Order: sequence, then structure tokens, then C-alpha cells
Amino acid sequence: MSNGVSPSTNPVSGGDIRDSLIIGLDVPSVEEARTIVTRIGDAGTFYKIGYQLAYAGGFEFARELIGQGKKIFLDLKLHDIGNTVEEGVRSIARMGVTFLTVHAYPQTMRAAVTGKAGSNLKILAVTVLTSYDDNDLVEAGYAPVSAAELVARRAGQAREIGIDGIVCAATEAERVRAIVGPDSFIVTPGIRPSGSEAGDQKRIVTPGDAIRNGATHLVVARPIVKAADPRAAAEAIVKEMGDATA
Repeated sequence: MSNGVSPSTNPVSGGDIRDSLIIGLDVPSVEEARTIVTRIGDAGTFYKIGYQLAYAGGFEFARELIGQGKKIFLDLKLHDIGNTVEEGVRSIARMGVTFLTVHAYPQTMRAAVTGKAGSNLKILAVTVLTSYDDNDLVEAGYAPVSAAELVARRAGQAREIGIDGIVCAATEAERVRAIVGPDSFIVTPGIRPSGSEAGDQKRIVTPGDAIRNGATHLVVARPIVKAADPRAAAEAIVKEMGDATA
């Protein structure tokens, strides 16, 4: 299986629907992550590894999963001086992961684009974290800019710089799609199936709504990895995504 993903305006109907669900392995150990992947089986093809697992052996586990034909979204949200980001991205590109996140600051995005040159790695820019709302931005000194306005501004900059895709809340996906055009990835975390708890996410929608809003990929962690039956939970979300494109 190729580690590349071809973006389109309707990625679910254009390919394997399972590839549009990214399962977040937000667990503290490789052993627990491996157990989850085994339980999910072929219902899951794409996995996210973030801080918690990455710094607990997750980089080697990513290589293991890639060797099994799985796709990997390495969610590191890089942001540093340009040279550091560029060289870090260049090293990550050699791992064979599919997606890598950086924060959507222009200098950081330009460095990431340079660092991934010649590889199949796709860079995703994180606009505004889904755990933030307008009050959080006021506290951080962004007032009077709202979360929606900041997302739009950063999405436009990402498009101009040549970033492959955007990470944003699904509530902003439709607006972002109008900014970045039809060929960019839009990856939305903060997804909660109907009836599940919001947790620490403040800007959330259901899987079906996210797809209808223009998302190409959905990141789902707790509703799957904490489920009594992770495979069944993943299959239910995939079905909801498919129903949204019917």
C-alpha cells in the first residue's frame, strides 16, 4: 500500500473510505497501542501518533505500522526557528509517514515545505487548536480576532506557501475549503459520534457533519481507543462517514 494519499473534493467516495478515518493512538505505551491496532484489524488503515506515544517509543512503532502497510499521521505540531524545522522535517520525511503537522506560522510553514522536498510527505498546518475558543484567544492576546477569523487568515497563508493541507475544527471546514481550494487536505479533529461526550474539545461535530462540511480526513481518538470494542466503534464511524456521501 502506498503511503501517499490523493486529495480530492470528495475523497471518501473516490477511494477506500477507511483511509479517511485517522485513529488517534492517544495512549501511554507502545504495548497498549499495538493491542488497539490488533483489535481494530483491517477496520483501521490510518493512525495518528502524537506527543504521548511518540515520546514513549512511538517513532519506532510508526515504522512498524508503516511496514505493515498502515498510513501514519505524525502529529508533532512543529514550531521553531526555520533551520530547525527544515532539518526536522527532512528527517521525518525519511520515515515514510503520510502526514506531519506544523503550526501555521509563515516562517515555520516555509521551512517545512523546504524540508519535505523530494518526498511523499504531506505537511498539514494547524490553524487554531480545537480546544481553543474565542475566550482562549483573548487570553492569549489575539483579540479582537476570533477563532474563525484566525483560522481563515492562516489557511490563506498556508495556501500561498504551498502547504498540502489544513488542520482545523470541522465547524470551520466549509469556510477553509473555500479558501484553500478543492485539492487541499482538510483534516478535522474534535470529532465525536452522536451521543458521545465532548471531553476537552470545544468546537466539535459528528463524523457525518464533518464530511458534509468538506473534510477529507477525520481524526478520532477516545471514542475508538476507549471503546469496549474498538473495531466496532471504528466501523460505526466509517459507516456514518459513508452515509454522509451517499
